[in-house]
Amino acid sequence: MRPGFASTVAGAIGLVTIGGAPVGAQNFQSSAGKVALETVARGLDHPWALAFLPDGRMLVTERPGHMRIVDRDGKLSPALAGVPKVFNVSQGGLLDVVLDRGYAQSNTIYFCYAEPVNGGARSALARARLTDEGTPRLDDVKVIFQQDGPLSRGGHFGCRIAQTPDSNLFLALGEHQMSSTRGEAQNLANHLGKIVRIRPDGSVPPDNPFIGKAGAKPEIWSYGHRNPQALALHPTTGALWEIEHGPRGGDEINLPLPGRNYGWPVIGYGTEYSGLRLHEATHKDGMEQPIHYWVPSIAPSGMAFMTGDRFAAWRGNLFVGALAAQLLVRLELDGAKVIKEERLLQDLNERIRDVRQGPDGALYLATDSGSGRILRLTPGR
Repeated sequence: MRPGFASTVAGAIGLVTIGGAPVGAQNFQSSAGKVALETVARGLDHPWALAFLPDGRMLVTERPGHMRIVDRDGKLSPALAGVPKVFNVSQGGLLDVVLDRGYAQSNTIYFCYAEPVNGGARSALARARLTDEGTPRLDDVKVIFQQDGPLSRGGHFGCRIAQTPDSNLFLALGEHQMSSTRGEAQNLANHLGKIVRIRPDGSVPPDNPFIGKAGAKPEIWSYGHRNPQALALHPTTGALWEIEHGPRGGDEINLPLPGRNYGWPVIGYGTEYSGLRLHEATHKDGMEQPIHYWVPSIAPSGMAFMTGDRFAAWRGNLFVGALAAQLLVRLELDGAKVIKEERLLQDLNERIRDVRQGPDGALYLATDSGSGRILRLTPGR
């Protein structure tokens, strides 16, 4: 980061501050004192993900199929041309977006969406070049991965993306929610309920765990997942962290390792929505345990590790949004163990879909509604 960049971004976004807290911000109590929450942008239609451009502006996806740039003053660009048609039904639509690690040289982005196919849909991953001159648009759009298996009617697409330092891409995929597809998370012959790992051109890395295994898709990294809603790399260890929804309880945080089985639907900590028993057990040989789970469900979505010093007491913590619980969760970590949980913004009454740390060290949240907002969390005064 160039000298002074964080302060330039903070000022450019139009944040007038007094004593370190934004004017007009709503204050909330926390274990570290007051925190201030302000609206950076509003008027978004179910914003699903955000990614920071090098100059501090944000690229934001809206689930109905639009991608926009949020300017420093909160102004929304027109919907970018070049976005493929999406399956805008229930949970389907335009979902995650990330910048390529070499974005400064290539302007390459990756985005995941529900791709319409024969009356249903599957998750698809595309790469494109963001042309940010005049009216912004996507050029050279190319689909590099399409989920194979029974189609979704609108549920459990997953679609979270993470890129590793070697430029390979992880993509977390749901199992499509139908009773007929529930067991497909255990079937290595398709991509439902899996995390896959591919190269930026869509080809398969030669060290993937199921390379050469008969009846297994070579893209698979791990399996037995339900509905992944967050994916991130630990800033110190580089380990992959994943969060997924359980049914009625049993939301999980996992550290997906190559070739491992994470249990859905055989083991877990939830029940059917009716309250009836769902899983065979909570543990079974050959199936991995989550490092943390929630009962009852909070419907976690989006996560970010705090790496900056803006919240000095929370450096190294993990922050997770919640849809059903309508709050922000702070998790204190000891290595790969969760040792404390704090629930923040409990009076916000907003479904939090995405959580990202900004270049200014603040936390940015996307709220899931037809009049969605981008919010900025900073220390209060």
